[in-house]
Amino acid sequence: MPLKLKLKLTAITLDCPDPEELAAFYRQATGFEPHPDSDGDFAGLTRADGLFIGFQRVDDHRAPQWPDRTAPQQVHLDFAVADLDEAEGLLLELGAVKPEFQPGGDRWRVFLDPAGHPFCLTAGG
Repeated sequence: MPLKLKLKLTAITLDCPDPEELAAFYRQATGFEPHPDSDGDFAGLTRADGLFIGFQRVDDHRAPQWPDRTAPQQVHLDFAVADLDEAEGLLLELGAVKPEFQPGGDRWRVFLDPAGHPFCLTAGG
């Protein structure tokens, strides 16, 4: 019996050495608008329907070497859900893991998918 969980993709975040430079590239490529909360360590772009692309600074960033897998892909997904507690329970049942370190406080929760990729949940789906 499938669990009833509805995730709405709200953001895609890429690790990089220079967030503002990468945001400028994607702004020109996509036409997305700059997000007002961008700063030197994080920059973002928003599409008219609310989809957000974020770029976060990572010290000593190693770019992925496609198709070589020695450097990981360095991207994570963000999903909005109606109820964080309910979604957490369902995701844990599906095999997600909730790491001890949770930098989002009450604003978001970080989980790892069964392959170890991080993804975030925010309230508001």
